[in-house]
Amino acid sequence: MAAKLKLFLFTCFVLFALNKEANGVLDTKTQTLINVANARGPYVGLVIPNQFEMNPLLQHPSFIASRLTIDHGGRRFRFGLIEGKKVIVVMTGLGMINAGITTQLLLSLFNIEGVVHYGIAGNANPSLNIGDVTIPEYWSHSALWSWQRFGKGPDNELPLEEPGDYTREIGYLRFANYYTSDNETACNATHDNLLNNVWYQPEEVFPVDGFPEIRQHAFWVPVDSHYYKISKALEGLQLDDCVNATTCLDEKPKVIRVLRGTSASIYLDNEAYRSFIFDKFTVSPVEMESASVALICHQQKVPFIVIRALSDLAGGGSAQSNEASTFTTLAANNSVKVVVEFIKILRFFPWMLQDVEK
Repeated sequence: MAAKLKLFLFTCFVLFALNKEANGVLDTKTQTLINVANARGPYVGLVIPNQFEMNPLLQHPSFIASRLTIDHGGRRFRFGLIEGKKVIVVMTGLGMINAGITTQLLLSLFNIEGVVHYGIAGNANPSLNIGDVTIPEYWSHSALWSWQRFGKGPDNELPLEEPGDYTREIGYLRFANYYTSDNETACNATHDNLLNNVWYQPEEVFPVDGFPEIRQHAFWVPVDSHYYKISKALEGLQLDDCVNATTCLDEKPKVIRVLRGTSASIYLDNEAYRSFIFDKFTVSPVEMESASVALICHQQKVPFIVIRALSDLAGGGSAQSNEASTFTTLAANNSVKVVVEFIKILRFFPWMLQDVEK
């Protein structure tokens, strides 16, 4: 009898454990919904940082929402159509880690043919204006640093440089170049600073089709070449230039393809650093998520493109009203307008993806 009771209790425990949803494991209902969704795919994944950037898309007349939504991992995956093209819309939340987690969930769970990431950004390029919508060809993560010990400089090897963990190839920022005296910034080569130098580092890349744990490195991650080439058709698109009847931009905003953008989990509102990264890297949009999306898609071999509307000149200094909050709504709306047009190209001109060289 005792043996039968033990067997019964053990069986109940096993059944309870099997039916209990473990952390990170899909429950039966969610898995069924995912299977149903994937059978209807593939989809273009629209990855968006924040709600104020996502809502204009959800309210856009071209977006037709499906009744299907799937919640998993603290994210909500919304299904719908844009100009007849099947899409999944998901909000990441702020910063590189959130963007990376969300993008990997999207690619792991769903049948995704490509990713479009969009939102607003600060501007580091003095030739561009607030309201412009930028489409960079390359993205970097510019907050992966090796912070050098005080007293050492460019000729001194970094810790773990010999085995290839860190490198001096990309270059460095010397804090002493930004010594401040009498509230004026001056470049003083003789003045030192305990913060010394930070050296920019490439990301470790582990391609999905590579050998596990064999790393590659990349500082500049290219967007999909096909997507980038067809994005040229977006140039000339008419964009909004007024927030309301009394608040308008001095320059008519434009869609422009640029060379580079950069990301870090840092809100950049500093003129000196903005100027430094533009001079060093020739970047235009600066923000907090895109490089993470780029890195995940690059590793997973999924086509992607990033569309970022400029809401302010990072750190101030423009004649135009330069508080990010002033033109955030306008920038978000312009980014959505460009995204919808890009999806329309994918929907109605699929031949452009097959024959982009012509």
